[in-house]
Amino acid sequence: MQDFIAQTFQQEAGRVIALLYNYIGDFELVEDAVQDAMVLALERWPVDGTPRNPGGWILTVARNKAIDRLRRDKTLERKKSTLKALIDLEREDMPMDFDAIPDERLKLIFTCCHPALAKEAQVALTLQTLGGLTTPEIATAFLVPLPTMAQRLVRAKRKIRDAGIPYQVPSLDILAARVDSVLSVLYLIFNAGYIAPVGDQLMRLDLCAEATRLARILMALLEKEPTLPDNPEVMGLLALMLLHDSRAQARVDAQGELVPLEAQDRTRWDQAKITEGLALLDRALRMQRPGPYQLQAAISALHAQAKQPQDTDWAQIAVLYELLHRMIPSPVIELNRAVAVAMAAGIEQGMALLDALEQRGELQDYYLLHAARADLLRRTGQWDAARSAYLRALDLCQNHTERAFLTRRLTEIDQQTQG
Repeated sequence: MQDFIAQTFQQEAGRVIALLYNYIGDFELVEDAVQDAMVLALERWPVDGTPRNPGGWILTVARNKAIDRLRRDKTLERKKSTLKALIDLEREDMPMDFDAIPDERLKLIFTCCHPALAKEAQVALTLQTLGGLTTPEIATAFLVPLPTMAQRLVRAKRKIRDAGIPYQVPSLDILAARVDSVLSVLYLIFNAGYIAPVGDQLMRLDLCAEATRLARILMALLEKEPTLPDNPEVMGLLALMLLHDSRAQARVDAQGELVPLEAQDRTRWDQAKITEGLALLDRALRMQRPGPYQLQAAISALHAQAKQPQDTDWAQIAVLYELLHRMIPSPVIELNRAVAVAMAAGIEQGMALLDALEQRGELQDYYLLHAARADLLRRTGQWDAARSAYLRALDLCQNHTERAFLTRRLTEIDQQTQG
């Protein structure tokens, strides 16, 4: 029952927080009220049974807990707006039918991802208020000390209050830029789960799932607003997440060891996610307003559609990376393009691109550059050079699963040279 209650609150808390914040304008007060409601649920639901409408129950109890906290607040005399909110809340007869209550989460998303906040604060605040993750969970996910994460969240909430960051959907003239900010936050959350930068696990599937859930919420909320145009990049990002995540179960074997893309058992890929991702991408591309997330989703789609590794259209992937680099210039995109060119046009051509990239020195401390070089050298039997590149990659890599994979490659090279 405790797990069910926690899951229910994670699903419903975002809507409750968004609605109550609309009245009170105080993140900490609203979140404390929702936590009070969860404590009561842990006491009552095992005895009384699950409410017929859990969302409505949480909203009503959290509202009442907020009123109790406001009444006990000794500083209300200097908080006229909060006092007015108390009166409004006492008079408001919110319906228990949760679906009949306006969904204010779109406002909350834009508040959490306001450009006045630092990016790491946007990520943390989004996960807490909309994702329902606790401060310890967020700190653990991003390998940040708990006090640091707690201070980050407190500072973000106070900045929203003190700077008067508006609780609203932005006007149409700035909406596109603000949506891009929200998408970048969700993309960061997903990537932190898909390839954990450090730690023992290759993936944090909970973060991938949360980012995907939030992307679905964003798309659904934007589509509900009749004055807002469809945004193909929102669909593109959700498609990208689904297509990437479709391979999650095949990326590690039964022992938890990394399996490279070309060696994955493609029967383990999630076909439902692939189908949904391809449909979303097709819908986005028909709008003829291409963007970075759509291009990345198109690259992932080409991998997903290849029944066997040799069926992969590497030439098209290389073209897409070139287009992506023109749109958002990045040495990491150049690195990916170099690998695609190597697979499509020959390793020598790919190595030439890697050499040029390495000479610029921008990715000297990026382990994937050295891992990519090592792999191409390994494929051509240049064992000594490959070994040096793998050692450099191993020195820079901080993820346990990926380090174990690089170590296995080094062992294979040693066996080749000694045999």
